Amino acid sequence: MKGTFLDLTQLNVMFAENLKYLRKQEGLSQQELADELQIPRSTLGDYERSHTEPNMEMLRKLATRFEVTLDQLLIHRLSDQELEIVRSDDLRVLAISVDSENRQNIELVESKAAAGYLTSFGDPEFIKELPKLYFPNIPQGTYRAFEIQGDSMLPMPPGSIVICSYVERLEDLKNDRSYVIATQVDGIVYKRILLNPDGQSLTAVSDNPVYPPFRIPYGELAEIWEYYAHLSFTDVKASAADALEDKINDIQQKVNHLHRRMTA
Repeated sequence: MKGTFLDLTQLNVMFAENLKYLRKQEGLSQQELADELQIPRSTLGDYERSHTEPNMEMLRKLATRFEVTLDQLLIHRLSDQELEIVRSDDLRVLAISVDSENRQNIELVESKAAAGYLTSFGDPEFIKELPKLYFPNIPQGTYRAFEIQGDSMLPMPPGSIVICSYVERLEDLKNDRSYVIATQVDGIVYKRILLNPDGQSLTAVSDNPVYPPFRIPYGELAEIWEYYAHLSFTDVKASAADALEDKINDIQQKVNHLHRRMTA
């Protein structure tokens, strides 16, 4: 029977990492924990730096103190408990992270991280390293935040943060609602969707009519997130005025073009 074996050095490193993690999870300083264990703070510091190996009595004492088994303390990386998986019926397996009270974090996908997200969104370690947002009184569910760039969804200004809830089943998609859609073909886009009669695709539509709609087959969907709320860092009235000015300028250009053709 094959098994996984760790040498003494690996065990010591894993123990040091787990001890430090458990102490910080409970908000204890090294001095506070050392006092509880009735050992010098320097000894505890050596444990956490894997400079000193505790004896079996101390290992049992620590396991009892933090309510873990010796196997968990020595073999398993306990910080991985912060990483969980949400399984979806129609889409892929989703990696999420949780805080110390087992509440799901809201990870922020900044525009500069969008390309990396498309290649690593299934990697729990990548998700764990994303910035986290706190949004009060949000309904229970799985949420992610995305930084929006471009002017395809005016009057929402570029740089806005859109907070979205995860769509687990394609049947939960709602017609004429806004979603963040992730595909390997189109990247990460924020669009309004129209459900197509074929039942096999959707049409992504920009609120800014300058941008043409496009079809996305369900088979290309990696993730889809329904709009819940957004944070804007621009004066909305000023943005709307800019959008109106852009539209007027576009109309004027078309009128000028037609006039040149008629007088040519």
